[in-house]
Amino acid sequence: MIFCEKGRAATLLTKNHPWILQPQFLVLESLMLNAPSEGFAMGFTMKRKPWGNAGSNIYAGGKGVVAEYQTQARNVLGEPLQVCCTNPITGFFRTGKCETGPQDTGVHVVCAEVTEAFLAFTRQQGNDLSAPMPMFNFPGLKPGDRWCLCAARWKEAVDAGTAPPIVLASTHEATLKYIPLEVLKEHAIDE
Repeated sequence: MIFCEKGRAATLLTKNHPWILQPQFLVLESLMLNAPSEGFAMGFTMKRKPWGNAGSNIYAGGKGVVAEYQTQARNVLGEPLQVCCTNPITGFFRTGKCETGPQDTGVHVVCAEVTEAFLAFTRQQGNDLSAPMPMFNFPGLKPGDRWCLCAARWKEAVDAGTAPPIVLASTHEATLKYIPLEVLKEHAIDE
């Protein structure tokens, strides 16, 4: 349910996913509703107030809620952040990009092309990314899929010798707080 009108601050509440949109920083720009054959879709675009520090698009679907932070996200090369993967849809906010925000405590910012060695490694660490989880609309990953990984887990994989290759153009600049650019470049497939 959305409580707002055009030009006003908005709050989005859903049954299973309450989102805090920092209404002091955002105003509603547009609203779109439609009813595809499976469930429903609802979207609205938020615009930054001149003094705000966030801007976002929120999409609510019959199977869950996705928030896309459309700030001026940059990659580790200082350029605009590129899409990592949309099939399967990745990113903490399930936008296809390795965007991050305060809710992303795992810091899912490294765009990696997963390998069998990495999938086995992360499974041993207690996070089986190859297992499908239909309740989250997650098909499970297979070697060759691209996925936004937690910076700390990717660094652990580097230390263990099982780090998958990464896409620098799609790896968020927040990664640099955890891993030096030189190390990232050693594992890059796009440079």
